[in-house]
Amino acid sequence: MHPHDADDARVPGRLERVARAVDDARHRVATARRALLSPVGVRGTAVEAAWWTVHLAMYPFSLFDERTEEVLQHKDLGRLSPVQRGLVVGDVEAAGTPIVLIHGIVDNRSVFALLRRGLRRRGFGRIVNVNYSSINGDVRLLADRLGTIIEEVCEETGYERVHVVGHSMGGLVARYYVQRLGGDERVHTLVTLGSPHAGTLPAYTLPHPLVRQLRPGSDVIRELAEPAAGCRTHFVAVWSDLDQLMSPKQSAMIVHPDLQARNVFVRGVGHLSLPVDGRVVHEICTTLAHLDHEGHTLAAGATSIASSTGRALPRKTPDSVGRVARGTSHP
Repeated sequence: MHPHDADDARVPGRLERVARAVDDARHRVATARRALLSPVGVRGTAVEAAWWTVHLAMYPFSLFDERTEEVLQHKDLGRLSPVQRGLVVGDVEAAGTPIVLIHGIVDNRSVFALLRRGLRRRGFGRIVNVNYSSINGDVRLLADRLGTIIEEVCEETGYERVHVVGHSMGGLVARYYVQRLGGDERVHTLVTLGSPHAGTLPAYTLPHPLVRQLRPGSDVIRELAEPAAGCRTHFVAVWSDLDQLMSPKQSAMIVHPDLQARNVFVRGVGHLSLPVDGRVVHEICTTLAHLDHEGHTLAAGATSIASSTGRALPRKTPDSVGRVARGTSHP
């Protein structure tokens, strides 16, 4: 066959791929427009704008501490609210397990102000806020530093494992620590909020080395797609149809054959608003309050708003206990 004939034979295939890509892009734009213009989307956009204003005002006051801890004393149960007392009496291990919060790029611990408050009200006794600088950062180095902090927390508290909540890139840093640096021995449950697990297209807008690691197909994203057999950590990935920094929106989901992951969809929540949305805060508090030592759900109340699993989990409890919605959620 003449070389030109071979090229001509490949043209229809190329045109078909381009057409599919264009159709997919149109579908994503239409979906995003519907989400933005819906009543829920309009309300979510207003909340996002308001929280941006509040967050910018709080930002300077949370710049310097690399690590801070908030400890709720459980010595006098009579002084605790009924909700706090219920968690402490019902599951002292859940109440005492440290919860480490790690923010996203060019942010700081102030983004978790309302989440910290919600966790304290629920009765969780120790909350650790991690501040880090991303100016000269690298996901791998940040993950290693997170591991050092978690080791210090475990040594100081006597707990062998912690929970981690990561917003945006913070969730990706925590996942790298869990999957690639042996952090599954220390992290019981990792909750990520709007984290680019499959990379995100807006990362192409900035040439910064750290931002490049958030692009689809980057070396870090490829590493996280590699096998992770035996990973002990349980994952919960929260994503939204109004997250302006995730494109496609589903890139904030965890889909990996080896990971015990549950994806939770919340409608009409912007990227910065994820840690302050009442549904998200409730999801985090309820999930962490209803897990046994191995991470399995103890009560049906921990089933999420709308969820899908990253892979099928083995059934270790009766079917009526801890049932999780199967299948992929769509906005």
